[in-house]
This record gives sequence, C-alpha cells and structure tokens, in this order.
Amino acid sequence: MVLDQQEEIGPVVAKPGQPLYESVKQALIEAISTGHYQPGKRMPSTKEISRQMAVSLVTAHRALQELVTVGVLERTRGRGTYVVENHHEARPRLRVGVVLHQEASLSDFYLSQILEGMHRAAVEHRVDLLLLGFDGDTRQDAHAYVLINPDPQRLDTLADKVADKVPTIVVGASSGRDGVASVDTDHQDLAGQAVNHLYHLGHRRIGYLAGGGHFGNSQDRLSGFVRACKSLGIAEKDRPVVEVPGWRLGSDDKLKLNRMLGEEGLTAVFTGGYYLALDVYQAASMLGLKIPQSLTVVAVDDPPSASHLRPPLTTLRQPLMQIGHTAITAVRKALEHDQQKPKNEVFRAELVIRRSSGAPRNND
Repeated sequence: MVLDQQEEIGPVVAKPGQPLYESVKQALIEAISTGHYQPGKRMPSTKEISRQMAVSLVTAHRALQELVTVGVLERTRGRGTYVVENHHEARPRLRVGVVLHQEASLSDFYLSQILEGMHRAAVEHRVDLLLLGFDGDTRQDAHAYVLINPDPQRLDTLADKVADKVPTIVVGASSGRDGVASVDTDHQDLAGQAVNHLYHLGHRRIGYLAGGGHFGNSQDRLSGFVRACKSLGIAEKDRPVVEVPGWRLGSDDKLKLNRMLGEEGLTAVFTGGYYLALDVYQAASMLGLKIPQSLTVVAVDDPPSASHLRPPLTTLRQPLMQIGHTAITAVRKALEHDQQKPKNEVFRAELVIRRSSGAPRNND
C-alpha cells in the first residue's frame, strides 16, 4: 500500500559504527522504496527533512546529496529535488579510505599528483575518497583502502586491521605481504636508469642524497642505486650516500651534503626527490661548483619548474597521476567482482635529460 505523501518520517537514530547521515540516507531509500516518496514527485526541502528526522541541516544535506550522486534523486535549480525514475539501476557509490603518512604534505608535488589522479578516477567511478592517517582509527564505513607510501611497520599494522576484510592496495612502495597489492613505479629500475645515465657520461664517483629513508619507495630506490653501482663495478667508497629524515634538508643535513660534495673525485649526485635536488643546487652554488661543469645532478620527479631551473634539471619522470588513477580503478574493479586482492601494477619512469647532465672534466 502506498503511504500518504503527507505522512511525516519520524526521527532517525544513528546505528553503532555508522555515521548519522548514512542512517538518514537509508531511511530515505526505504521511504522511496515503500512509495512514501514516489518517482517523479518532489521531495521535501532539506530543512523539512532535517525537522522530520530530527537531524542537523548539514546531516540532511549530506544524505540528500549522496542520493543525488548515485542517481536516486535529481536536483534542479529553481524546482527542487525529485525522485528519479528507474533509480534502482543506479550504481552504488563506494568509499575508499586514502591513508596518508603523518609526514605527508598535500603541497608536495609527488603526493598532489597522485591525489589528482585518484580524484579523477573517483569522479569517473563514483567513489568517495576519505583522507585518513596511518596512526588514526580506520573508518568502518570504508569499502577499500589505498595506503600511500607506507613504511613497513605501519603497513603491517594497518594491513592486519583491514587487508583480510576489504581490498587494500599500496601506492608508492611494494607491499611485501600477501593479500595487499601495489601500484607503483619500479623504483629499482628508476635508480638503475639514473646510475647508467651517469656512468655512460663518464662518472665513476656518484653520490646519492636520499630523503625519507623510512618510506617504502625510498628504500627501494636506494637498493636500486646500490645494485646498479655494483653491477657497473663502482666500489662502495665511490658511491657515498647521505640519508636524511625528511624531504628537505635541516642544518645538520646540509653539513652532511656539503661534506659529500667536497669529497675528492665526486662528479655527480643522484637525489631521491625533486626538493632535495633544489638543496643540491643551492649547496653547489655556495661551494662554487658549477652545474654541470663540476657537478652533474639527476633527480626523481619532474614538476614543471624542473625545466626552468638554471640549468634545467635532468629527472626521472614518474607517471604519478596514472598511478593514482590506476589505484582507485583497481580497488573499484575488485569490489565490483568481489575480489579481496586487486592486481599488482608496475610503471616505468622516463629519463628526461636536460642540461644538468654533463661529462666530468677529468675522466681519469
């Protein structure tokens, strides 16, 4: 029996572990399915829904907006909100928890490009992205998780909580554990490309400036650097490494970098991040080292400003937006096909040679 359209819906109480707006949304869906709100008919205003269900305007708006997003309701400016015909065909909207490291910065080029790719995929696949932290509680209403650049300990801790329950994927590192897939650049190959480029230019003493050593991709990159140097016969003493805790150098880190740049015979530096390359440029200028005449510099990541440095910077360009887009697409497909583990995806970085690369003056 179709209920009287004028009959009011009673107050809504949140269910344990569920946001209040979700309870409101489910109550509205039930009211539509029972005929309380009929297809083609106008819905009450947000203010009226708020009053009837005894929730805030913000909560009522969130619930209505989610139903608009999934195609159950349609909003037309100046006319109001209506129940859509054939709304049962609408695909449900999914929530993906995007878990960030506590030291992550949204202004960082690497992270911003990955998140942009994720955002584009989320719009395409009707996914809500929830930004979370590794040290916080996991959201119970997330259908899947994407962990960006986790260190091994935090990955293990979080994966123990969620990986056996919902699809979980790592971006920025190899997951290294069963049940957790990864989408990332091949960082060992990336470092190998850099070392081989420098070696074939004639460099035989190559330094590496590594930032964020506790991050998964930094560990893979350093491992690739060491492996490539060994394969080319570059001895340990001729491949000095400076590891720093973050993505920019502190005062003590700058002293370490200056000492490395001052070592006899050092003619090239490979940096594990773009901002570290800027620090190398600054240090080289202060030490009177001209790039590339006295020092060749190669860095990871290729923001637009890299081509405008003096001299323009040689980089390893990662397909960051594609990585982000692929991660969200992978978890969406896993959810649609009821698969616990998405497939691994690996991308290759592109070596972009610019004028910061040059042959050493003395090749003996």
